[in-house]
Amino acid sequence: MKTTIHRASTRGHANHGWLDTNHTFSFAHYYNPERVHFGALRVLNDDFVEGGMGFGTHPHDNMEIISIPLQGDLEHKDSMGNVTVIRQNDVQIMSAGTGVQHSEYNKNKDKKVNFLQIWVFPKERNIKPHYDQKTFDPEARINTLQEIVSPDGKEGVRINQDAWFHLTRLQKGKDINYEFKMKGNGLYAFVIDGDVVVSGEALGRRDGIAIQDATQVAISASSDAELLLMEVPL
Repeated sequence: MKTTIHRASTRGHANHGWLDTNHTFSFAHYYNPERVHFGALRVLNDDFVEGGMGFGTHPHDNMEIISIPLQGDLEHKDSMGNVTVIRQNDVQIMSAGTGVQHSEYNKNKDKKVNFLQIWVFPKERNIKPHYDQKTFDPEARINTLQEIVSPDGKEGVRINQDAWFHLTRLQKGKDINYEFKMKGNGLYAFVIDGDVVVSGEALGRRDGIAIQDATQVAISASSDAELLLMEVPL
């Protein structure tokens, strides 16, 4: 097993006034040649957007773009005709394929929205653009794994990649094992909140760990904690 730890304090950071953002991997003006991607996982941004502000209409192509709100409400509009609001416990994906334009704004004027934006390289290029959004029961991830993204979209939203994302909310002292879905894939574990031990490594809030050459990963909670687990091809 090979592991690489990314502490929260080592992430790229930019504060644009309306946007306070942290980049686990190289993005925009932050570039670290050792942190460009982890296999198919290209971007993991932790964004805080001020009330009423957001990202104007902009294009994407050949990228799987996942948005996971942690607090607040995010309004989404795209060139496929989707006009939606995503909230805490929602997960949204856009398979950009041949090309799509979209905008994202904080729906509320009086409070911030915090969301994770994740980009994954696609399995197939130049597909017809696809949109999916689902709401998940937070009680169904307590001390267990809740699948939120998968290639078939049976439980989570559908992604154009051999990738599986899970959320888990662990109570202090609880343990869980993650078993890989596909041989040769890697796992990136991101601590949303709390303190955990992943594969023997102690991690805190917003820390991440990249794991490869493994078939399963042991996770234990040193405090009440919430994690996002992202299995991706390497």
